[in-house]
Amino acid sequence: MRDIGLLISYDGTAYCGFQAQPNLRTIQQELQDAIHVLTGEEVKVVGSGRTDSGVHAMGQVIQFQTTSAIPIERWKLALNARLPQDIVIRAAVEAPPGFDVIRSATRKTYRYTINNNRIPDIFHRRLQFHHPTPLNLTEMIAGLEGLLGEHDFSSFCSRKSTKSSHVRTLYEATIITEKDSYPDTEGRNGVFHIFITGNGFLYNMVRIIVGTLLQVGEGKRTAEDMMKILESRDRGAAGPTAIAQGLCLWQVDYDLIKFT
Repeated sequence: MRDIGLLISYDGTAYCGFQAQPNLRTIQQELQDAIHVLTGEEVKVVGSGRTDSGVHAMGQVIQFQTTSAIPIERWKLALNARLPQDIVIRAAVEAPPGFDVIRSATRKTYRYTINNNRIPDIFHRRLQFHHPTPLNLTEMIAGLEGLLGEHDFSSFCSRKSTKSSHVRTLYEATIITEKDSYPDTEGRNGVFHIFITGNGFLYNMVRIIVGTLLQVGEGKRTAEDMMKILESRDRGAAGPTAIAQGLCLWQVDYDLIKFT
């Protein structure tokens, strides 16, 4: 039995999330179906994380076991020929003994993209949250910095969370404006990306952080409020959950495997 790891990207617009669900189109089911067509095997694909309906991935990692003798360098092209155009395999590796796509992850990075221009971008609308209200990025960055480190993120977690602990560690959090995207005279910031890296994330955690940060950017809250909300451990103290389409699972890091 071989253990295969795949690095994949997908546009999640047309899918009801990653996890397979009866009578619904999902990323996991499309992958399992493509592997079945290729090898004749009924495999279970496991992802490094479950993205919600409408959420995208640049660097999702999946794992499955197979008895197929297909060379590792052939998996990428063979599966891409059998997958929908909005899912693509970027790399494949033989996973070493003891590798677990969930537990072996050392860091995860999410990116949330906001188009702060007055006019939406029709060609990238599926991958951005169009928010034309002027935003104070300096305050938003300061608010993000207050979340770094190990904390109980209950305030920034859906009430539907089933995790026994809401303690997570954020290593990095920053906002990057696209190179050719400039602020206008009314305080709009073009297109920018919020990158958040941690050891793990709770249900809707990034989207709730972003929804609250947007209120900071609008002047409805202060950067210092982010820490007060965090300390309250109360979901009701935080802002709304930002829409799914701006969120992308950007990268998952491992010590046991490296993709090229």
